[in-house]
Amino acid sequence: MAHNTQVKADASAPPVTRQLAEFVAGHPSGGWTAVVEHEAQRTLLNWLGCAIGASRHAAIEAALAAMREFEPAGQATVVGRAERVDMGSASLLNGIASHTFDFDDTHLRTIIHPAGPVLSAALALAEHGGMSGRALLDALVIGVDVECRVGNAIYPDHYDRGWHITGSTGMLGAAAGCARLLRLDVARTTMALGIAASQPVGVREQFGSMTKSLHPGAAARVGLTAALMAKHGYTASERALEAPRGLLQTYSAKCDWREIHEGLGERFEIATNTYKPFACGIVIHPSIDGCIQLRDELRVSSDAIERVELVVHPLVLELTGKRMPRSGLEGKFSVYHACAAALLFGMAGEPQFSDACVADPSVVEVRDRVHARADTSIAEAAAEITLMLRDGRTMHKRIEHAIGSLQRPMSDVALREKFHRLVDPILSADAATTLVGLCEELPRASSVRALTAAARPG
Repeated sequence: MAHNTQVKADASAPPVTRQLAEFVAGHPSGGWTAVVEHEAQRTLLNWLGCAIGASRHAAIEAALAAMREFEPAGQATVVGRAERVDMGSASLLNGIASHTFDFDDTHLRTIIHPAGPVLSAALALAEHGGMSGRALLDALVIGVDVECRVGNAIYPDHYDRGWHITGSTGMLGAAAGCARLLRLDVARTTMALGIAASQPVGVREQFGSMTKSLHPGAAARVGLTAALMAKHGYTASERALEAPRGLLQTYSAKCDWREIHEGLGERFEIATNTYKPFACGIVIHPSIDGCIQLRDELRVSSDAIERVELVVHPLVLELTGKRMPRSGLEGKFSVYHACAAALLFGMAGEPQFSDACVADPSVVEVRDRVHARADTSIAEAAAEITLMLRDGRTMHKRIEHAIGSLQRPMSDVALREKFHRLVDPILSADAATTLVGLCEELPRASSVRALTAAARPG
């Protein structure tokens, strides 16, 4: 049967699949500034803390039980746990763990969580292959650049269609990072990207469920598998990304090819990576920040608050408008719960997004006093918070950029403190300190295996 559907596609798109492959295969090791290198190490530390911190969560227990059905060989570490599994399962499980708390790194321009797919795949491969710390960091920087450049080219249209962009670009970053570790040539790296391009992962309907965290894990496994298949001669289209019916033109009306190739190898997206002080969707962070600041200024109990009014960008309510969350995972997508927790506890870490906290009657009582409305004049990164007190006073706060943003970044000290809060309960404070040191020494480590061994319980 003939189809008359007219497809408006760009048949003259530049060869970005090949251009990215040339960058992945040919860029010099450590060929970037000290600022980029430092951010790569911060990204590694944050990813490791998030993955270990969530390693005993019910989502990981269930996923690990499923992987055991395949009787996997012990090739690589599930961080935070004693178990070792095959590389593919390790990349999946660590990717899931790194995103379960929604506490992982964020490339704010695209809302991609870049480390999850790339590091989960690359660390498993590097551990099994006994590869160096320098090689792992190279794979991280290069893989993040590939996924975020592709994200820059298609955001926001791709995201607005309902794709979870971390999964639907992450498989390309993971494939790039693993191709780099395997030292594939340009031709085979092109194939690795092409194979991965047929396996985008994740839609936004899953937000608030365990399956949201599956997306970076599944993307990691896809990327690792694609690189290994390319290594052994498996083929794909050389124009898998840019062709009229290739990946990007298929799932986005916006395809700004310049975002992919301009400044490639000179400007690195990991330099603009950010880290979360709050364990929930990034769009809620300005509201949380404002509520905590008002709480600290007022120094009154939550009983004194009659009403909380929020004015936020429409995306905030689209993503986090759950009025009555039923679980901790759903609470991460409730601006109402997040603000109530911030006002009650002065923080919004993982304990404030537990099932118990979401169901706590005292939290629910405050949550019911929180009201939000959307306003297109408010930037995505901003929020206005007004507290109306029972004594008649009104307090107001406008947040232009939340703590953890590029304008107000988390310090190295704050990032290490976050790491300890996540890792100490799982491995012990001494083990966490050892891991921090190993991350700092990673560029000089002959193998990543000391790091992965220290990431398992003693």
